[in-house]
Amino acid sequence: MSYSKFDLTFKIGQYLDRHLVFPLLEFLAAKETYDQSELLQAKLEILSKTNMIDYVIDIRRMLYPDEDTPEEIKSRRGIVLSQLQELQDAVEPVLKLMQRDDVMKTVETMRDPKTLINFLTTNKEFEFKIEMIDSMYQLAKYRYECGNYVESSSYLYFCQLVMSPTDKNYLSVLWGKLASEILVQNWDGALDDLTKLREFIDNGGGGATASNMHALQQRTWLVHWSLFVFFNHVKGRDLIIEMFLYKPLYLNAIQTMCPHILRYLATAVIINRSRRNALKDLVKVIQQEAYTYRDPITEFIEHLYVNFDFEAARRKLNQCQAVLLTDFFLIACLEEFVENARLMIFETFCRIHQVISIGYEF
Repeated sequence: MSYSKFDLTFKIGQYLDRHLVFPLLEFLAAKETYDQSELLQAKLEILSKTNMIDYVIDIRRMLYPDEDTPEEIKSRRGIVLSQLQELQDAVEPVLKLMQRDDVMKTVETMRDPKTLINFLTTNKEFEFKIEMIDSMYQLAKYRYECGNYVESSSYLYFCQLVMSPTDKNYLSVLWGKLASEILVQNWDGALDDLTKLREFIDNGGGGATASNMHALQQRTWLVHWSLFVFFNHVKGRDLIIEMFLYKPLYLNAIQTMCPHILRYLATAVIINRSRRNALKDLVKVIQQEAYTYRDPITEFIEHLYVNFDFEAARRKLNQCQAVLLTDFFLIACLEEFVENARLMIFETFCRIHQVISIGYEF
């Protein structure tokens, strides 16, 4: 049986920033699920829209070992470096400020952007000008496109402190900061950014009040980006259930735009013994969406809790294992999933049959 038909990488990739797609493609390459040259081609296509020129050159060499690197790509490398220098020069005073612990401690205590900007602009020693805020955002964005996620994260943090939430770039800053923290695998920072972004969208930030469709799109993107956080942060398996199942706006986004996310919600409920009370609500949602999305994991839940077909559930569990093995987000949950799924079969069987045949195997 080919499990590539259960692979959600390309569905999920539509809702991710291109940099966030790289880890998924690397995972697929290691799994050898797809033709390697096709994956390299996909990487090259994504990379060509970034400033990661050295990476582009490396991938091209792997794809076309007999061809020289085109002059256009070589010259672009020089352009990227000179533009980066230009952007850094424009905010040199801010970069110096960020290296001073005394100034940053003071800056972090000022929660109001107006007070903070007044503090920075009135102190002549700082040489800070109001237009540097926009320049800092441009530098952070450029650094991000070069793959310098640590620097990008620190610059975006500064932007968050000094920008008003009504600034035209504020929403982009929140998204960029979340992406940077995910890519450097700082899961505490990523969770903080995810929470800030969700609150901003839910409170009508970024034009969300003006357009329900815009808000729905933002939530759909956030649902996908949050998978990185929820399947890596220690609190993730509780938080994913809270957000996906019990926040109506997000459940609505999943049901309307991306029912394939039910795979991740179902897995979280299965591996989280302390949240068995969520099963009833999960089953209801899976049944509602059965005509739009199903896979071995949602079918396992259906066999067990709708049809009470224990043999079918056991057979489906074998397929579930293969699906988890080929899923970037779920592979680390494999052992827990199998252990808890078997326990669920046993517990449900016991509830229904008071007398168990000694020869029955789980």
